[in-house]
Amino acid sequence: MSRLYTKSGDGGFTSLSNGKKVKKNSDIIELYGSLDELNVFLAHASEALHQNQDFDQLLKSIYKIQKEIFNFSSKLMSGEKIIISSAEINKFEDDVDAMSEKLPILKSFILPGGGEAATRLHLARVTCRRVERVAFRLLDKDSSVEALGVYLNRLSDWLYVGARTAALIVNAEEVLVEDL
Repeated sequence: MSRLYTKSGDGGFTSLSNGKKVKKNSDIIELYGSLDELNVFLAHASEALHQNQDFDQLLKSIYKIQKEIFNFSSKLMSGEKIIISSAEINKFEDDVDAMSEKLPILKSFILPGGGEAATRLHLARVTCRRVERVAFRLLDKDSSVEALGVYLNRLSDWLYVGARTAALIVNAEEVLVEDL
């Protein structure tokens, strides 16, 4: 592409990579943009994870997740069905279980926080939850995104436990709601 602007979207439509034109406010474009936003928040979290070698495993996982989300976005824009294996979902669950074993058991909800890296992971988590809602809203019209909804549901769990893990690594106190 010789220039970034094409002016083809000035009328409120955009083209999917399969050539289909859709309104810029369509559910599919909303999901595509929301996935892009989630990827940026994951990048924002990864920048804080670079600060400490003890975050290396979380950082590697974030990069893998970012690549997966990019690939899902690509499939979405080309009209392909998003297929996610049960093994990929199980991996999230195994990671959540492994991280959870090292965390203090919660007897109350916690407030988001726990240091910069943890707070950024919480920000990615709430963004992920919003993207999940967008995916399930599109699912009412398009069954090709069902697996993506499940993936995002597990990812938000992973991000929650990842944030708690990041707080533990830096010995940040988690503020329990019942303590307020």
